[in-house]
Amino acid sequence: MEPNRLFLPSARATNILLIVGFGALGYALYVRYMGIEQSHVGLACNAGLDTWMCAQRRVFAALFDRSLIGGAAVVLAAIHLLRPTLVIFALALAAALMGVVLYNGMLASLAIGLLLLSFARRVPEPD
Repeated sequence: MEPNRLFLPSARATNILLIVGFGALGYALYVRYMGIEQSHVGLACNAGLDTWMCAQRRVFAALFDRSLIGGAAVVLAAIHLLRPTLVIFALALAAALMGVVLYNGMLASLAIGLLLLSFARRVPEPD
């Protein structure tokens, strides 16, 4: 391995990152437009309906109120910027994409910016 190599995922890793990214984006779109923004779902959940969608709605409402999705994305992206690994990159990418869709846009977009900066970062030397 050459010492001045920049962080750049291989073709196989890029395909996995695409699957992770589109999966997270699709799930976030599903939760937002099929569960959170549907008024009849909200009325049914507030009336006491106990379904999987109502549980997701409660969880994501709690995460949104505390900006935890975007905050997690920023923390993971900062960790990845300091020590680039594909696993942390995938987690930060998924959290950032979910944060953009699920009302944590400012923090999630900051995380996406940090992830883009990480492509200019040199890969750390093995210990």
